[in-house]
Parts: sequence; C-alpha cells; structure tokens
Amino acid sequence: MPTRRTVVGGLALPGLAFPSFAQGQPRPSGDTSMTADLILHNGLVTTLDRTKPVASAVAIKDGKFLAVGGQAEVMAHAGPATKVVDLEGRRVLPGLIDNHLHIIRGGLNFNMELRWDGVRSLADAMDMLKRQVAVTPPPQWVRVVGGFTEHQFAEKRLPTIEELNAAAPDTPVFILHLYDRALLNAAALRAVGYTKDTPQPPGGEITRDAGGQPTGLLLARPNANILYATLAKGPKLPFDYQLNSTRHFMRELNRLGVTGAIDAGGGFQNYPDDYAVIQKLADDNLLTIRLAYNLFTQKPKQEKEDFLNWTRTSQYRQGTDYFRHNGAGEMLVFSAADFEDFREPRPDMPAEMESDLEGVVRILAENRWPWRLHATYDETISRALDVFEKVHREIPLDGLNWFFDHAETISERSIDRIAALGGGVAVQHRMAYQGEYFVERYGPNAAEATPPVARMLDKGVKTSAGTDATRVASYNPWVSLAWLITGRTVGGLRLTPQRNCLDRETALRMWTEKVTWFSNEEGRKGQIVAGQFADLIVPDRDFFACPDDEISHITADLTVVGGRIVYGAGAFSSLDESAPPPAMPDWSPVRTFRGYAAWGEPEGAGRNALRRAAMATCGCASSCNVHGHDHAGAWSGRIPVADLKSFWGALGCACWAV
Repeated sequence: MPTRRTVVGGLALPGLAFPSFAQGQPRPSGDTSMTADLILHNGLVTTLDRTKPVASAVAIKDGKFLAVGGQAEVMAHAGPATKVVDLEGRRVLPGLIDNHLHIIRGGLNFNMELRWDGVRSLADAMDMLKRQVAVTPPPQWVRVVGGFTEHQFAEKRLPTIEELNAAAPDTPVFILHLYDRALLNAAALRAVGYTKDTPQPPGGEITRDAGGQPTGLLLARPNANILYATLAKGPKLPFDYQLNSTRHFMRELNRLGVTGAIDAGGGFQNYPDDYAVIQKLADDNLLTIRLAYNLFTQKPKQEKEDFLNWTRTSQYRQGTDYFRHNGAGEMLVFSAADFEDFREPRPDMPAEMESDLEGVVRILAENRWPWRLHATYDETISRALDVFEKVHREIPLDGLNWFFDHAETISERSIDRIAALGGGVAVQHRMAYQGEYFVERYGPNAAEATPPVARMLDKGVKTSAGTDATRVASYNPWVSLAWLITGRTVGGLRLTPQRNCLDRETALRMWTEKVTWFSNEEGRKGQIVAGQFADLIVPDRDFFACPDDEISHITADLTVVGGRIVYGAGAFSSLDESAPPPAMPDWSPVRTFRGYAAWGEPEGAGRNALRRAAMATCGCASSCNVHGHDHAGAWSGRIPVADLKSFWGALGCACWAV
C-alpha cells in the first residue's frame, strides 16, 4: 500500500497509509494524467450541477476538477504524491464570483484604508480612528473610504466634524460615506487647500459656515465628482507597496470565500497606467482571484476617442484564465451616468445622452466588444435601450454579452426589452446600505422589489449578483447573499417581502454559475463539475443549515483557486500556502484590524461585531430569556454586584445553565 501526504481535518500526517483506490474499483493503470494533485473527501459538496447536485469528494488535477462524486470513485485517482484532505463532513461550495467589484482600484489603496465595514458601533469606529491617527506619520492621511453606512451603527449616525477634529487635530482625516458625502477634519481641509476662496466645483458642494469658510462636509450634489476629486488629492503608495496592498485585498476576499470577480473600472482608474500593479501580479503568478476587467472611460466628451483607441490597441478576451479583458464599461459616456444618491432626487439625463451613447455603442458592436452600463433608474435604462435597439437593427448584438449594472428601479417593460435583445442585468447589494434612504424618499412599497431580482429570474433574463465594493457597499459577499435571502438592510430594515426574496440555492447560483455569462465563461467555472476550474470554498458553517441571521457572518475556513489552497483557517490553517508578507507600510491599518468587522482584533475593535457572530454560531439549546445566546456578555458583564449569577438569575437569565 503506497503512502502519501494525508491531511485529516487540516492536520498533516505524512506517511500515513491510505488506500489509493476503493475495493473493487480499478486503479488508473499508471496513467499519471488521471492521478490527482489534490483530493478533498468526506465532505458534503454542493456542486450546483443539476445532474449530480451532491457529492462527497472531489479530485483536482492541473487546476481543474478531475472527478466529482463518491468516496470510492474519487479516491481511485489518488497516487503517491496526492495531497488528501479529510473534510470531516464539512459543507463545500463553488467559489464565489463578484459580478461588480472595483478590485483593481481597491487593491492599490487597501493598505492605506481604515475599514469600517461591519463595525457595529460608532464608538468602536471612532476608537479605531483615534488609534490609527496615533500611528500614522505625516503627510499621510487616515481615510475611511466607504463600505459602511451610518445605519449599521448602534448610534445610527455619523461622527461630527467636531468629533473628528478632537480625535485628529493635526492628521488629515477623510471619511467617505457611501457616495453621498465626505467628512474632512480641519487638517484635511488644509491638506487639500479648500478655503473661503475656493469656488464651488461643478460636480458637488463644499458646505460653508456663515462666514463662508468650508465646514468639512462635502455633498455629492448633483454627483460624486467632488468626492472622487478630493480623495485623489491624498498621498499614494509606491509601486511595491501597491503590490503588497493588492495581495492583502485579495487575501481578505479569499477569507470571505471569493475566488473570482469582474472589475468594473472606476473613476480616476486610468488604463493602462493604473493596471500595471495587477498586471505585474498576474505575470508573477501571484493572483489569488480570477479577474476579468472592463475598461471605464475617464474623459467626458472624449469617450469615443477612448474606445476607438482601446479597440485598436486591446483585444477582447486577451489575457489568461486569471486575468483577462472583458469589454467596456461600466462608464460608457458621462451623459448616461445616473448617479445613485437616494438622498437626492432622481437626476434627469441630458438631451445629448442618446447621441453620445450611440456613438460609443456602435464602436463596441462593430468590434464585437461586450459592454456593461451603469444605470440606476428605469428612466435611464429605457432611453439606453432605445439606443441599443437602434444599433441592433444595423449591427446585430446577438452573441454579445452586454448588460446593465444595478437597475434598482427597472420596469417590467424594460426587463422584457432586455430579454428580447439578449442582454442581462448585474445587480448589487447597494440597497442593503442605502435602503433606508430609498424608503425615506420613495416609500416602503417602492422598495419591495428594488431591484426586482426574483421577477427578472422568472422572466429568464440573465441575472447575477455582486457588491459594487469598495465604496458604495462592502466587499463582503455574505452581506449580499443575506440581503437576497432575507430582504433586510445591514441596519435591520426589512425591505423585500418574502415573495420577492430568493431561496438559498438560487441566491448561491447568483454568486457562482450565473455570473459566468457576464464574463463569457459559462461552463468553465461556477460549478463543481469535472473539467471546470477547481475553485471552491469550505465555509465556517453550513450555508444551507444555519439560521438567516448567521449568513452575513460566514467566512471561509478553506479557499481553493485553480486547485491551489489560497486561504486556510481553523482546522485547515496548516494548509494555507499563499499568505502575503506583512502589510506595507508598517503603519497600515491592515496590520492591526485586518479587514471586515475589524476581525484582526476579536477582543478589541471587532468585539461587538464578532460577538454577534459568536451568538449566531452558539450551538447550545439554552437561549436565555434575558441575553438570548449572548452568554459571553452575561458572563463578562460589569454589574456592581457580588454575585452575577444570582443577579441575572433573578431576572430569568439562564446563561449559567450552558
């Protein structure tokens, strides 16, 4: 009996004897092409293959699934050098794919950003900020660049300018809240040069006091240009640090089970200059996320020139299975960009929108480039469809995987028109962060199907899910999945009635196999099927069995991309092969807080958010009448009594029975 490196529950046991094939099953007759590099067995594998929805083991060879099935079938592919991992009954899912993530831009800046994503109290957030101020050297800024909403905080508010000035009298602080406003302390105003004499910019509002001095509040009115432009004035990381920063952002995404993404470009993200870092990582085989990228025009009134140049110098689908060109967008022309600040009235697009858009779409259709178009409101979508239908009559769009992004208020009529033209809709969880503002302006009834995901799926329109991170929402995919399934915002407001929510399998398909149409990779990834890319995750709890309020707390214990283990935690931590060097520079917030919900400090900044996670995963049968499953809160409570057990017990607490 041959020996190989066998892993049981993540514990490596070199030299352990293990049968290479099941009794009665033929061995691959010395054919090394059938010998796996990696086998995961004794699991509960959700394949999303309708012909074989469940398996217990998978074999991986050369970055693809070699075999998916039962124990005997898969173990027949084991050889002396095969790494074998015992999953001990754990759930396995296909790797998650984000249909709209600004990962290239986000990676360049991740190490500089203090992330408030998932932090549950303003007090904790401000404590993080004060501590970061203490270690940030001049002329660097402390910047919180989106990914959170005031509604996630227990206090239900943002910090005041006075609080920011008290926390950081000398260090510039920039806080971006979604894409509706930014808060700058006095030091940041000095750093960017905004004074009484600074004119109002065309793309936003600098609020002022009675004396005309800037207050530090910037409003995205009528659009977010003032927010982009102000943030762009801050210091940038040098190239080597940007490489490190992008690796840490990918690492954080792997920790959350993301194995692929479609990058949607972004403001102040110029091609090809700002793609040098991601290209270098791709060339060095250091990508741990499969990435397709769209090209986003940066020049109002010169959009045609951008796309004429790019279609001459770039080829659709150029690149590799890890990094490749995916067409145009999400910005095609600035006159068609309906900014999504639900605190403000819906913007009317200018009269030149159609002619501007037609010029660019003709270039793309002639060159067989697919495109994505940012469109929040149906009024914009219907006008864009007029253009697409006109071009289609002369240059058929058949076979071009074009789509709209966002589409919060899309109508039944527009859904039908998209279906007739063969297009799609990529939705994101922006309503999980802006739902309260939408309800304030349009009412709860209007929010019941915003966007109408279930209806689009019923009508057969190509539809998938993502985040639109890192600014207007968090990059955490499980927040999106929770929103699709429960219809609730991160602040707890129920937006979507159950009839418009998705079941868990459908929601998972929206994050896996359904995304592949949007990058023209159907049948190549998104399922656990022999021949597809070996991208999978083992979540830290069973996605199909955990309560609804646990979904947003899920992380990955094991993430595999192309057959390579890119993240391991818990029982699988010894298998981790891809940890990057420490975050650079040494004052980076990532060194302390790590990422979502400040998970790097479970006893510090992350304690409240992570306590919720602990409560959610409590497996005991003793839900206390006072504390629910927050037993730790009761045990550590600071009550001025000698006997906590007797004190809480008199009130009906059962935590000490656990």
